[in-house]
Amino acid sequence: MAQEAMSDISLEGVHPTYIYKVVLLGSMLVGKSSLAYRYVKNDFKELLPTVGCSFFTQTLNLEGGTVRFEIWDTAGQEKYHSICHLYYRGAQAVLLVYDITNKETLNRAKLWLRDLEKEFLPHEIVIALVGNKTDLAAEREVATEEGEELARTKDLLFMETSAKSNHGVNDIFVAIAQELLQREREKPSALSPRGKSTVDLGESRTKTGCC
Repeated sequence: MAQEAMSDISLEGVHPTYIYKVVLLGSMLVGKSSLAYRYVKNDFKELLPTVGCSFFTQTLNLEGGTVRFEIWDTAGQEKYHSICHLYYRGAQAVLLVYDITNKETLNRAKLWLRDLEKEFLPHEIVIALVGNKTDLAAEREVATEEGEELARTKDLLFMETSAKSNHGVNDIFVAIAQELLQREREKPSALSPRGKSTVDLGESRTKTGCC
């Protein structure tokens, strides 16, 4: 289950800072590390597969408050699958990443989603389905509509991205932050210094990035 989201409230109580654990899940070589690196460093590197887990932080200021993301980038190799639940336990948000040029990575993402559904209560965390590598659109195996449909049926955020060209990367993290802050506003304990991060998605907020 999701842990409590940390928040620091100013004396006036008008601009809280929330700390959220965000986990990237997906198959090996879908570009999880590159997405995190692009978002945090605004740079692109061909990174080696992650061993275990990597950790990044990033802060952004929005109208509803300041959000500090603690980003956990998990290994995509099959041999690490059985321990990845240790990393996403207590998360408030997950980026479920697949490669639009590799249909099998979407099938694997569906398996990750099943794992998340076992670990968390319905609508307990924000889950974003992310189709990466739009810079390789000529090699596409997964149609945008297929990702949209999965996101719609499972009530997920959705966006296609390219860590290489920086398409949609910032947008998906901002969308996650806005969703989390919206849920903070909807909670009775919104002004509590340690408001729980359990949330209600309500209506579908599927978001689509262009190719």
